Amino acid sequence: MAPWESSRAEGLRRLHCFLPSAGQAYAATRNFDHGPSDRSNVSTLSPYLRHRLILEHEVVEEVLKQTSFSNAEKFLQEVCWRTYWKGWLELRPTVWTDYRLRVHQTLASMDQDSVLRDRWEQATTGKTGIDCMNVWACELLETGYLHNHARMWFASLWIFTLGLPWELGADFFYRHLLDGDPASNTLSWRWVAGLQTRGKTYLAQAENINRFTSGRFHPKEPLARVANPVAGPPLPAPRLLPPAEALPGAEYGLLITEEDLDPASLGLDLAQVQAVAGIVDSRLRSELPVGQAATHFTSAAMDDALSRASESLGRSTERLDSRSWEDSVTQWAVRQGIQQIVTAYPPQGPTCEKMAPLRAALAQEGILLSMIRRPWDNRFWPHATSGFFPFKEKIPQTLQALGIQA
Repeated sequence: MAPWESSRAEGLRRLHCFLPSAGQAYAATRNFDHGPSDRSNVSTLSPYLRHRLILEHEVVEEVLKQTSFSNAEKFLQEVCWRTYWKGWLELRPTVWTDYRLRVHQTLASMDQDSVLRDRWEQATTGKTGIDCMNVWACELLETGYLHNHARMWFASLWIFTLGLPWELGADFFYRHLLDGDPASNTLSWRWVAGLQTRGKTYLAQAENINRFTSGRFHPKEPLARVANPVAGPPLPAPRLLPPAEALPGAEYGLLITEEDLDPASLGLDLAQVQAVAGIVDSRLRSELPVGQAATHFTSAAMDDALSRASESLGRSTERLDSRSWEDSVTQWAVRQGIQQIVTAYPPQGPTCEKMAPLRAALAQEGILLSMIRRPWDNRFWPHATSGFFPFKEKIPQTLQALGIQA
């Protein structure tokens, strides 16, 4: 697999290389995990979509230039799965805050539970008694990426065979994945555990692993034969999507975060931009150290975004100190004489957690903060009120509402 270059140009290059395979070839072969040296059967676009180095609508548009919706439906659904997860969590933000609390509590419990700590360390360093799981753990640590099917197998083995807390597995993935996304990662682990769709779990089986790794692995170790759902609280009812904030009517400073690294396409009047700054801190993902691959990818992606913003806007850019978002952003705004800051709306996750205290700190200086939500999210997220299948049925009409002929 080609190195993970962190740039919009690389995301677009990968997209155009994949386009000829986005139809039936993808649908027929996408579930096979051939290993890190051969990812030709999948798009490898997830790190670029996750940070919006490339955008969902442009991926869909490019695919539909090449083939019909029906022919590429499976791939287009996978693009929209990430949108669905984001929307689902946006409508139920307490699921994210509960997850963060549970990770904190479970990590703390390991201080008194040496057996749990030892088993957790074995699983996260590739030293379990399950060969395929060891290889996937090492692959994740080294590359920051796993095939989606391998992620499901790994999560199932973690929860049902090893009996480890799902929250610690989700935290392990989130700390190391290049495409680590609060919604997709957290909710996928919940789905495997039977918390997301009540009573429905995912059970990894040796024959399935053997088949879809083309014989690379055929676990001889005893794997769990049943996957009883993990206990958890009832799902919260979805809230209404908060209203989108208005576009600015005067000059503003543009703040870029890792949630959206293509600010030029936000629909803003770029002539009103006074100054541009970026702030990112991968350490916010977890109390534990975040993987080097994920940290490097995100940091380099921010550098790429700031470079493109400087070129397109003709403005100087700054990379702000992330140790104190409130102080860094406020001091930048005061220094630049900025009265309003615009940033892309951050979905639920660590960046979103920073917005309320940042807004309060800026308000003390008389500075407004506006978070602009993209039309893609405005149209799709309200449909994430229940399962994916009702959401899936609305994909064609939602694309048409966005001006994309499905």
